[in-house]
Amino acid sequence: MTSAAPLLESQITSLPLLARGKVRDNYAVGSDRLLMVASDRLSAFDVVLGEPIPGKGELLTQMALFWFAKLSHIVPNHLTGDDPLSVVTASEREQVRGRSMLVKRLKPLPVEAVVRGYLAGSGWQEYQKNQAVCGVPLPPGLKNASRLTEPIFTPATKAAMGDHDENISFAQMSDIIGAPLAGQVREVSIELYQEAAAFALTKGIVIADTKFEFGLDADGTLTLMDEVLTPDSSRFWPLDSWVVGANPASYDKQFVRDWLEQVRIDGQPWNKQAPAPALPADVALKTAARYREALQRLTA
Repeated sequence: MTSAAPLLESQITSLPLLARGKVRDNYAVGSDRLLMVASDRLSAFDVVLGEPIPGKGELLTQMALFWFAKLSHIVPNHLTGDDPLSVVTASEREQVRGRSMLVKRLKPLPVEAVVRGYLAGSGWQEYQKNQAVCGVPLPPGLKNASRLTEPIFTPATKAAMGDHDENISFAQMSDIIGAPLAGQVREVSIELYQEAAAFALTKGIVIADTKFEFGLDADGTLTLMDEVLTPDSSRFWPLDSWVVGANPASYDKQFVRDWLEQVRIDGQPWNKQAPAPALPADVALKTAARYREALQRLTA
């Protein structure tokens, strides 16, 4: 179930607002916890759209909680186990209900841990130029949506709001956070992806690629944070429509990306700079339906 009224931006006045990200609004709860509120905002090409996707924040939160529970044996996560409704006033609870996580405050690592099990998106574009992705050489003859023999780890820098994430090599990541920690992040990320991807296949979903975010707790323990394996952070394909050599239909926001690619403003393609074109209501509703179907398939 999702709320009737979409939430484009939360307004929690009883807690200090720390940051508004592309999707989440983060509030301080004391010095050691955060309230993360998943709005119904959607970003595409690193631009936040002005129209909400109804129910998206709740769907993302439910999916993230599902995966945090399922993968908790691999690496600790940032959940505290506390009820998010317990830290806001009664009048603010409807903004929080079903779409929030009360989490530990961590020191975030300044890199994104990207794992690719299939060749798609920017990885496919890079492979066509040099038969490698982020410095990882791949065999010749691969096509768009080809399954890789083994998943590859292709980190990226975390961009500021409105900027684009930048793919980097593992060596560059090691320079940024240190080789031992970089090695641990790579090992854990691949294990998380492999277990999740194998499970998703049993539900008829291909997880082509995904990105994880990690932080360190007060003891220096590597901890999984932010969101995990949602349609916002992953490329989900229906298994029954996956065909090598073509872009499969997608459960993620690719539906919106494809619409934006076709938009013409004064006869010209959108330049992928803010502001984004206004999203038609039917595209927003169809996108919400794709998110909902992915959640229902995974958790059925």
